[in-house]
Amino acid sequence: MNQMSKKTVLSKIIVRACCEFMEVRKIHGCLFKLGLELDMFVSSALVNTYLKFDLMEDAKKVFKELPERDVVLWNAMINGCAKIGHLNKAVVVFKKMGEEGISPCRFTITGILSIFSLMGDINNGRAIHGIVTKMGYSSCVAVSNALIDMYGKCKHIEDALVIFEMINEKDLFSWNSIISAHEQCVDHDGTLRFFDKMLASRVLPDVITITAVLPACSYFAALMHGREIHGYMTVNGLGKNEDGDDVLLNNAVMDMYAKCGCLKNAHRVFDRTSNKDVASWNIMIMGYATHGYGQEALDMFHHMCEAQIKPDAITFVGVLSACSHAGFLRQGRSFLARMELEFGVVPTIEHYTCIIDMLGRAGHLGEAYELAERIPLQDNLVLWMALLGACRLHGNADLGKVVGEKIMRLEPKHCGSGSYVLMSSMYGVVGRYEEALQVRRTMKEQNVKKTPGCSWIELKDGLYVFSMGDRTHPELNALIHCLCGIGYLHDEVMHSS
Repeated sequence: MNQMSKKTVLSKIIVRACCEFMEVRKIHGCLFKLGLELDMFVSSALVNTYLKFDLMEDAKKVFKELPERDVVLWNAMINGCAKIGHLNKAVVVFKKMGEEGISPCRFTITGILSIFSLMGDINNGRAIHGIVTKMGYSSCVAVSNALIDMYGKCKHIEDALVIFEMINEKDLFSWNSIISAHEQCVDHDGTLRFFDKMLASRVLPDVITITAVLPACSYFAALMHGREIHGYMTVNGLGKNEDGDDVLLNNAVMDMYAKCGCLKNAHRVFDRTSNKDVASWNIMIMGYATHGYGQEALDMFHHMCEAQIKPDAITFVGVLSACSHAGFLRQGRSFLARMELEFGVVPTIEHYTCIIDMLGRAGHLGEAYELAERIPLQDNLVLWMALLGACRLHGNADLGKVVGEKIMRLEPKHCGSGSYVLMSSMYGVVGRYEEALQVRRTMKEQNVKKTPGCSWIELKDGLYVFSMGDRTHPELNALIHCLCGIGYLHDEVMHSS
């Protein structure tokens, strides 16, 4: 290595090691004395470092002063802008690069695709896909992975699947990309299916895989999958990082156990997590509240306050939900009064809905209606739906009719099937069948269709998801055989499906 090369490499290392923006400017001055101010190798490091400190003008000055700019320097400018959140400026630089006739390399492509992923810009993402095909980068696994990620984040799962199937040798990032794409598109069934396929391909999951799959386990209450993942984490030490516990990952495990109803396991993970954050406490409070352990949820809240963890809006949704499910009217009213004065949390529609649900469950329909009329957020559909459900529960058709009409006025064209079904059911409960039929006729006239019910069962060989009335599911016969094997009659199974 000649003397100039040594100076170049050393200068680049020093520039990248800068911890303060004043240091960068001092070193930039020294580069002039060394005659390296126009060295592209060093300049790319300068551009990156200036952008790291959000010194956009300094970075642009270095960039513009260079007589020649290679693809590495353009990449530094594009990726540097992206890292500090200037996504639109990064796109402008990319377009300028094309105008100056610089062909993008694979690193450019993966960088700009990640930017369009963050922006949710499917049109420009597709344009880059065209460039990928034209330049022959389709065989590059890293580029394909970036395309899968872009299509997934833009909610175009079918396009992501096409790219995934075209990859001959899928790596860990390929599997993570397609699994995350399904989870981002709220296709929890697809998330678990591809996770099973990944394991069958003998590709070992990492933290990113587990973070994507655990929410799907939580949604389906797929305890078998969740336990296997937790066991894998324990064996491979994935619940730890350099600072101790990986709080986000442990929270995801805790949430999975809580939503599966295994509150002892959830509490065990909670106790073993040393660096608990507010989300850790919220998960436990909400878990106890959801499963009807109201007193345990309130005890957890008091322990949270004793630990000097400040409750947030989500905490109080859990606390008020616990009061609602357990019938703690006095405590619920007290928490609503205290949350802003004592904890600085302004009540939102979610909190008022919990209170109305609490009053409704306890039969205090008049008080619930008065509160719904009085609060500043009374035009919210969810709030009135909660009250309509309470009217149905207690067979109060007269108030239910008033609430139903209110819902129709709020959402005349987009009123979902839920409110119609609740009203029809409510009239049926009190024997007003003609009015129930009239609601059904209105549904038909408005072309409102009830969303089919969905259920699932977790067996040793995987998770099976079924929709109401679906006789075409490829696994239907397997499930019928399994149910008949444990004592159900064939006709009973077919009737229930």
